[in-house]
Amino acid sequence: MTSEQQGEQQTVRWGFLTTGKIARKVAADLALVPGSELVAVGARRLESAEAFVAEHAPGARAHASYADLVDDDGVDVVYVASPHALHLEHVRMALEAGKHVLCEKPVALDLAQAQEMVRLARHHDRFLMEAMWTACHPVVRELRERLASGELGTPRTLRAELGFHVDAAPDDRLLDPVLGASALLDMGIYPLTLAHLLLGAPERLHAEANLSERGTDMDVAVLGRYPGGALATLSASMTSWSDRSAALATDRGHVHLEGQFHHPDAAVFVPRDAAGVEGEPVRITGREPVVGGGYGNEVAEVARCVREGLRESPWVPHQQTLALMAQLDDVRRQVGVELPGADPLLPGDAG
Repeated sequence: MTSEQQGEQQTVRWGFLTTGKIARKVAADLALVPGSELVAVGARRLESAEAFVAEHAPGARAHASYADLVDDDGVDVVYVASPHALHLEHVRMALEAGKHVLCEKPVALDLAQAQEMVRLARHHDRFLMEAMWTACHPVVRELRERLASGELGTPRTLRAELGFHVDAAPDDRLLDPVLGASALLDMGIYPLTLAHLLLGAPERLHAEANLSERGTDMDVAVLGRYPGGALATLSASMTSWSDRSAALATDRGHVHLEGQFHHPDAAVFVPRDAAGVEGEPVRITGREPVVGGGYGNEVAEVARCVREGLRESPWVPHQQTLALMAQLDDVRRQVGVELPGADPLLPGDAG
């Protein structure tokens, strides 16, 4: 057996740090990924870890603290799914314990924290990836490739929106500023990421927002100018139900993403000729299947990178994560949102 074959058969052993809603979704998809196994779960209370194990990974080890989880010698990768205000602390713990890390999006509260994570990963020679499942989604990756080839024409305008009405207690993660509550961070990162993936890094962004009495951005709208003069209108909301759609117009037709744009069922390109007459729609799907709800594809990508000894994913490279954090900082500065624990943003800091 060659070393390559041995690498392909290596089981990547996962430990989950926290047991919340997103962790449950990722665990369900992880169970569908060959060569990945959930072997340990850490929570602030042993009962929570044991309940999670019983539901998602019978036989896995339950730990009553995050420190015990990251010190578990049987864990290769720690999945950090705590509130983003705690990401730096927990990512640091895992990296210093010698573990590879997949960290939920947004990876941090601000660019400075994200840069520190990348520095730590490089210092400890460990893999680090933001859990941006949209960038790992087969449909989105195929759409990016076809756009880059010129097959679909030159992008001119993009629209993407993501919103839902948050009805929760004031101390809920989605509403508590201390835990990083923000429509921009929770939802806005998705339309900004889609624009970055399809259009490139923005040349400039202009933002407006509605803020709560506690200073949390509840609704955010962003107008972006991208390379080649492409424009994007992007929005996020915690007060209204959007259709979570996205559409891209090119000089040869238009593309709409079926289903929710951040994990679409397919992309459909409707071409038009010089007279504006519609041609036969082209349905774009991925070259490989969507695993579970889509989280399985990012799990598989982390496992592939770990087996191959990579320290970052080509689908979610560190530079892309840092560039998007800079965009979030820029928008946050423009709308006047200050997050406890984040560095104060001065004019021009993230522009």
